Amino acid sequence: MSVGHIARAFEEAGISTVALTAMPFHHVPERMKPPRVLITPHISGRTISAPGDVARQREVLLAAFKLLEEATEGATLRTMDAKYQPGPAG
Repeated sequence: MSVGHIARAFEEAGISTVALTAMPFHHVPERMKPPRVLITPHISGRTISAPGDVARQREVLLAAFKLLEEATEGATLRTMDAKYQPGPAG
């Protein structure tokens, strides 16, 4: 929940934000409604993917930047595809 409060403070200061959250916690931003949230299909503690999974981490970051560019209204939540299958370290 702290991330939502911090995002709001940054937004009030004119700094655009995108919060990232893992699917198990999707209910938190759905209730708090921070400005922009990307929900990833990953497990808690690995919101942008497993350590060393550089390709997937890049996908998550690019999706976050895309959300930043495309969101036209507040409290925009976007969920990444759940088809992702993590590798052995995932």
